[in-house]
Amino acid sequence: MLSSYPILSTLIWLPIIGGLLVLFAGRNNASAAKWLSLGTAMLTFVLSLPLWFGFDTTTASMQFVEKVSWIPSFNIYYHLGVDGLSMPLVLLTTFTQVLVIASAWDVIKERVEQYMGAFLIMGGMMTGVFVALDSILFYVFWEALLIPMFIVIGKWGGPRRVYATLKFFLYTFFGSVFMLVSFLYMYYQSGSFSILDMHTMHLGMTAQTLIFLAFLIAFAVKIPMFPVHTWLPDAHVEAPTAGSVVLAAIMLKMGGYGFVRFSLPITPDASMQLDWLVIALSLIAIVYIGVIALVQSDMKKLVAYSSISHMGFVTLGMFVLYDILQNTGTLQGAQLGMEGAMVQMVSHGFISGAMFLAIGVLYDRMHTREISAYSGVVNKMPWFVMFAVLFAMANVGLPGTSGFVGEFMVILSSFKANLWYGAIAALTLIIGAAYTLWMVKRVFFGPITNENVENLKDLNKREFAIMATLAVAVVVLGVYPGPLMEVMHTSVENLLIQATTSKL
Repeated sequence: MLSSYPILSTLIWLPIIGGLLVLFAGRNNASAAKWLSLGTAMLTFVLSLPLWFGFDTTTASMQFVEKVSWIPSFNIYYHLGVDGLSMPLVLLTTFTQVLVIASAWDVIKERVEQYMGAFLIMGGMMTGVFVALDSILFYVFWEALLIPMFIVIGKWGGPRRVYATLKFFLYTFFGSVFMLVSFLYMYYQSGSFSILDMHTMHLGMTAQTLIFLAFLIAFAVKIPMFPVHTWLPDAHVEAPTAGSVVLAAIMLKMGGYGFVRFSLPITPDASMQLDWLVIALSLIAIVYIGVIALVQSDMKKLVAYSSISHMGFVTLGMFVLYDILQNTGTLQGAQLGMEGAMVQMVSHGFISGAMFLAIGVLYDRMHTREISAYSGVVNKMPWFVMFAVLFAMANVGLPGTSGFVGEFMVILSSFKANLWYGAIAALTLIIGAAYTLWMVKRVFFGPITNENVENLKDLNKREFAIMATLAVAVVVLGVYPGPLMEVMHTSVENLLIQATTSKL
């Protein structure tokens, strides 16, 4: 589908240009920086809505396509487009951007224009990752967004922010190098950097295996998967609240998106051969990282480990398809798992973002994230606890919340692949409930044991609006996920065909 105006370019460059304007226009006026940032973010979200309402759910072809020659000598194009796999992630990005800007309204006191500008620029670049159809353009956005996140954590982070920032940068940059080498190899084989051309090119088994492993390193670091997950808890703990929200809600999804856009359609034979590796790492993340979350004393660290565990469902749902095909001879259960993985990415964006924002509300008042510092918060902040417990229940996977839908679909699909896969994955229902409810009990309920809790004030209007918006998103997606799954359905069917068609 061709749009009447370059909608995808608008969604990329409006926040980037807006961010640059904020840097200059808001230099000596924090109020102007805030309002200009919020206005830019809200306008970007409103302009992204035609992607949903104008989307054709009957085709797997790229829609809202833009293509302009960029570097002709190397056959590199400024090529954009969305399908049912990427369009929901674009909307998640523009939606989250508004909440992130609003959440920092009264919290950031110094260099407000730099803080707000960095998040706007980062938002445009993250959108670019999800809509780029040229691999070099994809790589540019993928790497460039590290810069504003590096600055946000390094400038406004906690006491160990320099260590956390360097670890985050080195891990993610290291993984990306392998991805770039793969792109260059495929270019010299086909003469094209187009991602869609890469989907159709034939590759030998050795080449596929090496490319698959290169992609696995790049995307596993981003998700992050076990054992390259250790940068995430450090980054979350040291990052300001808005940085944690963007990391959890959007940046982790870039790794999952990479698997469906690159690994499965470009290297289907290697994916089939090495699916056991991804499944094993996914199950370890679901169970082992969940157990690690149990022993955390810092709320942010607990939710960070929880994110790693829940993202294990994304990669598990994507790669059980080969076992299902072998066992049943059909892709019906595989489609359930793949759609479950995609729903889980969107749902996790809402839930993890909401939980980090809730922790930020407490931190802004008490300046500590230690669970032991709290008790009986419900006595002083009943409205806040109402929302926080809803998000905690969604994190557990309570039916009626978005957290249930994706995980339930992936668990059902896993049982079709292998009884043990499903049984191990289902353990998260116990482990997740254990670490989440234990935190809820210790922080929100019981008697007040800290005099600082006595002085807590409930949500103000701005915080209430943010929490209520996320609560509506979590409940609506949990009760009525049909529209989201309808958007994805045709694209997922096409992906499964690509992932099961040999390139040898």
